[in-house]
Parts: sequence; structure tokens; C-alpha cells
Amino acid sequence: MFPYIARHPTISALVLLLGLVVGCAQNPVTGQRELSLISTQQELNIGAQQYQPSQQVQGGQFSVDPELTAYVQGVGNRLAAVSDRQLPYEFVVLNNSVPNAWALPGGKIAVNRGLLVELNNEAELAAVLGHEIVHAAARHGAQAMERGMLLQGAMVVGAIAVQDSPYADYAVGGAMLGAQLLTQRYGRDAERESDAYGIRYMARAGYDPAAAITLQETFVRLSEGRDSHWLDGLFASHPPSEERVRNNRALVADLRAEGITGGELGTERYQAATAFLRETKPAYDAFDEAEQLIAQDKLEEASRKLDTAISLVPNEARFLGLQADILVYERRYEAAVQQYDRAIAEDSHYFDYYLGRGVAYSRLGQRQRATEDLQASVNLLPTAMAMNELGTLSLQANDRASAKQYFQLAAQGGGQVSQQAGAAFARLDVADNPASYIAVQPYVDAQGRLLARVQNSAPITLRNVQVQFRAVVAGQVVTRTALVSTLAQGQGGDVDSGINFPAGVTPTADQVAVGIAGLSVD
Repeated sequence: MFPYIARHPTISALVLLLGLVVGCAQNPVTGQRELSLISTQQELNIGAQQYQPSQQVQGGQFSVDPELTAYVQGVGNRLAAVSDRQLPYEFVVLNNSVPNAWALPGGKIAVNRGLLVELNNEAELAAVLGHEIVHAAARHGAQAMERGMLLQGAMVVGAIAVQDSPYADYAVGGAMLGAQLLTQRYGRDAERESDAYGIRYMARAGYDPAAAITLQETFVRLSEGRDSHWLDGLFASHPPSEERVRNNRALVADLRAEGITGGELGTERYQAATAFLRETKPAYDAFDEAEQLIAQDKLEEASRKLDTAISLVPNEARFLGLQADILVYERRYEAAVQQYDRAIAEDSHYFDYYLGRGVAYSRLGQRQRATEDLQASVNLLPTAMAMNELGTLSLQANDRASAKQYFQLAAQGGGQVSQQAGAAFARLDVADNPASYIAVQPYVDAQGRLLARVQNSAPITLRNVQVQFRAVVAGQVVTRTALVSTLAQGQGGDVDSGINFPAGVTPTADQVAVGIAGLSVD
């Protein structure tokens, strides 16, 4: 019995939102009443769940200088202690040259080393961290999610699209939420609130609030210079403007009028804490240049840049890992494994080293080691690349069910890898569930011929599609099979069954049926 395909197939998605209570609550920072769809516990859960993958997709922690993270954590704690909302605040420094800082719901905050080298003193750092603390304390991230709920009707973490983000080939599944939260733009009101209350937090913590003015002035000057790193980083989600400079001046003037004068700049402390970062900046500049050269397929030049970087900071795992990536591109897999080993010895908490080593092991035919490394990378950050590779390994082991699961997960993201995974999933799934990919609808034309309108919605070309017809003609059951040799992606057309009804006879719905009896794929 061939699988029957409905005449009018539709794909429907039922989204269930459980446990959602719509209500109003008082904003802990502004004191205003506002719609609240996400509870405090949900904020905390989101922040806790997304903090690690969000760090991973941004380069991981800056582990080569743990004292710097401890210093930033101390400044952050000083500000958090005077905030209007007590949360389990955390602060980390990320190994990323793009000047940026961000906050997740629940008080999980990060600042890139690329931003720290641009600041002049601890008070300016306090202005950055205070601003991010307000984003978390005033529920700005949660509010953005709530707006998404109202627009979409529900919150489905796995359905959040990041196809246009730099992370398209990385985060998949639940980690896609963190990617979206990092790339969102706050509204002008949220930015204004974060500036205003962040400046007050600075003053309460004993910092000179005027540093918030110099910080914004620096941002405006750098944005006018159109430095791409700046435009891609902090300015993408926190756009600077002369208006913000004027607002900050007015806010500081108000504080002075209230009798709040003085405050620390902490210039010497800041310069001491960031000394290593400034001294090693040439190494990280060389690393950034190497990444750009790799994108241009200039692998030899990139390798020379990395040699320079490694000579300056021998224990930086990112340098070693990128050098190993080049070896993979050159198909020197055994050498790549050795270099990934060195990177993992320096930093065992970054997904990319396990992902790269897993790919290298896979190419060497060492499936068990490849699977272990790829799973380790997924535990740190679920990526389309790892899922796709695990799907390929499962398919090599004749485990179709696992392969389909991995490919389906990999296809959730965007970019080329996810497209490849989607096609691989379709090649496996179309044979099991043809009705999900091929729409067929029978009809009888004016000459009494029984035909079928066939449409291929699979992301692949289908071959030898067998369209089977069944009809009751003059009281007799008649079956025919028509062959469509090639049905490209998105292609459709009419197929003649070879069955004819007598002139003037219009068959009823239960007298005709059509389905797919078989097919093959490339």
C-alpha cells in the first residue's frame, strides 16, 4: 500500500506557551508600572543558561590574564552593591578585540578586552559597567523578549533567527536566544535610562560621574572615525550620539547641584590593571590580521602573523588554536591535532579547539575520538558545525536515526553549514516522510483524464519519483504508476496517469487517490 498524500497538504506549527502569566509589575529601577511577562526567576534562568554559550560565541574568557577579570569583577561588584536591584551579578572579560560590552537578563555581564584598551581610567570602566548593570536591573533585555512575545504570540527559543548575525554557523537550538540578545539594539528610552541611572550608581559607588561624559565623548569621536571594530561592537547595540553627551552633562550637573562633588577616577589603578593588555596589544593585532588573511585565503601570510603573535604571548590559546585551524585548512590533520592539544592545555574551556580537533580526527578516520571531541564542543556551545559533523559520523556508522537528529539540529541555524545540514537531513527524511516534501493533488481535466499536480518543496533534487494513481472507473478499480525522472527543488508540474473517465462523468472524492510510491535522491 503506497503512502497516501493528502490533496491539500499544509504545514502547520502549533506553538504552546505554558505557565505564562500576563500581569503588571513595578520596575525595580524606575519605579514605573509596566507589563511583565517574564518573572524574576525566568530572568535568572535565562541569564544562567545563556551566559556560557554567549561567552563562547564571543571568543571565550580572556584566561591568559585572570587578574584582569578579577579586577573588573571587583569594579562591577562595587557598582552592583549600590544598584536598585540585587541580582547575582557576574562580570567577565572576553578574549575579543571588538570594543563591546553586554548584559544578559539576571545580571550576567561581559566586557571585551578590545574595549578595555580604549578606556582611560577606572571611572570610565565604572560608567560602562554601571550602564550594563542598569540594562539588567531595569529588565531591558527581558522587555525586549516580552516585546517579541507580543509580536509573535509566544516565545519559542529554538525559533529565534540569527541568520543575519555573525554567529550564523555557530549557535543552534537554545543557544540561539543568547545570540539574539547580544545583537539586539536597545531603544532610545532604554539607553537614556541606563545612562541616567548608571551615572547615579557611579556617584553612589564613589566614582567621579564626569567620567561618563568623557566616555561618551570618546565614543562619539571614534564612531565619527568609522573604525569598523567600533561600529561592529559597542556602537551596534549602544549607538553614541551628541545627544547622549549633552544628556550626560546635564545629569552630572544635576548631581553637582545636589551636592555630589568629587569622586575617584582611579587612573593609576586602571593603568596598572590593564598594563599586560596594553603591552600585548601588538600580538592581538597580529592575531586579528591573521583572521582577516584567512578569510582572504592567504594562509601562509596568516601563519606568519600568528608566529609573530605566539612569539609575543606564547601561552595564548587563541593563537595556537587559530594556527591549528590553518593546518586543518591545509589538510595537515596530524599536525593540527598536536597544535589543538597545545591550545587545550592552555585553555580547556573553549569550544573551538574541541570542534577543530574533532574535525581533524574525523578526517583521519578516528571516529571515536572525533565523536568525543565534537560532543565536548557541543557541551560548551551547540554549533551547526559540530552537529553537522556528528551527523556525518553517524551516517558513516549506518545510524540513520542519529544522523537525522544531528542534521536537523544543525539546520536550525543560518549560513552555508546549516544549509548543507538541511539538505543532508532532507536526503534521509524524504524517503521516510515523502508527504512532508512532495505535494500531490489529483484532478480530472475537461477531456476526462486523471492527472496529478506535483510540487517538490525539499531543498534537494528528487529522482525517479513514482506517482501512483488509484481510481474507480465504471465500477472497476484501476491503478497506474507514472514516473517523474527529475523533480528539482521548488519544481512542480502535472503528471498524466493514463486513466480516463467516460465523457460527462465527474468522479467523487472517494473514487480517486494519488500518492508517492517511491523516489531516489542525489
